Amino acid sequence: MSFGQMPDGSAVSRHRIEGGGLVAHVMSFGATLQDLRLDGHAPPLVLGFDSFAPYLTDSSYFGAIVGRSANRTGEGRFELDGVTYQLDRNFEGRHHLHGGALGAGKRNWTVADVQPDRITLRLDLADGEMGYPGNMTVRCTYACLAGGVLDIKIEATTDAPTLCNFAHHSYWNLDGAPSTAAHVMQVDADRMSVVDEGFIPTGEARDVTGSRYDFRTERPIHDDVFIDHNLCLSDARRPLRRIGSLRSLMSGVSMEMRSTEAGLQVYDAFKMAVEPVGLGGRRYGANAGVALEPQVWPDAINNEGFPTAVLHPGETYIQHTQFAISKG
Repeated sequence: MSFGQMPDGSAVSRHRIEGGGLVAHVMSFGATLQDLRLDGHAPPLVLGFDSFAPYLTDSSYFGAIVGRSANRTGEGRFELDGVTYQLDRNFEGRHHLHGGALGAGKRNWTVADVQPDRITLRLDLADGEMGYPGNMTVRCTYACLAGGVLDIKIEATTDAPTLCNFAHHSYWNLDGAPSTAAHVMQVDADRMSVVDEGFIPTGEARDVTGSRYDFRTERPIHDDVFIDHNLCLSDARRPLRRIGSLRSLMSGVSMEMRSTEAGLQVYDAFKMAVEPVGLGGRRYGANAGVALEPQVWPDAINNEGFPTAVLHPGETYIQHTQFAISKG
């Protein structure tokens, strides 16, 4: 169904899928998870808006698929096969973030297929867009599966070597409270990516033991120090496996995270201050949700020893992530 219009007049559509006790609404803009509900739990599980207009002006990538390279790239610059590329510097006028000002999360995707429990969207990214080499085709499939599983598969191919590191960017809130203060999290990561003052990785993957970033045992998200960091799950992408969990002590809703990815970017939304009213009339201030973004470690291309984020012709990038949600 129609949900709004892009600035160029093209239609933005929104589609309902359901299964396994979940109801999801996905829109073509950004291949965005616009709303997600669980049977027996009234509040939305993700942050979003009831109308389209705020997504163009006030959304912090709510529910979008971001890329073609998620997270930050230092100085927006990288070298590949002896050629230096300059990407769009859309973060503080200096660095590259989430694929640039017109990255995948800011584009209107084509709906390729819709079934009662799943939807597939497609996006074609041209050689040179946002500074990236290669023509790339991306497909994203959302499915609501048995057991309360939101299943997300992202596939991509390219005709030239390029960066490829997509991420799903929902902000989660499992109880409907103004903040995630009652949430506890567990992540199977023994290291984290150290960043500089501009949140650009320094190249060090530091042991988390005894630090703010040690979530190997379930504990509250919030501390006296904010978090907007990559937690290192592995040194390479792996077959789909459990990577952690999120749980609200208030509502009893819990979510198991599974992914193929080598890292999990965790952002507690400490800076959030959104003017438009969110889903169901909610106001989104600081810590209104927590972004949990499976991906390759940020700025991998510029840091020796990081997992690779390069895709070559003849290869197919496949990211598989699941969020298994239950109550009680």
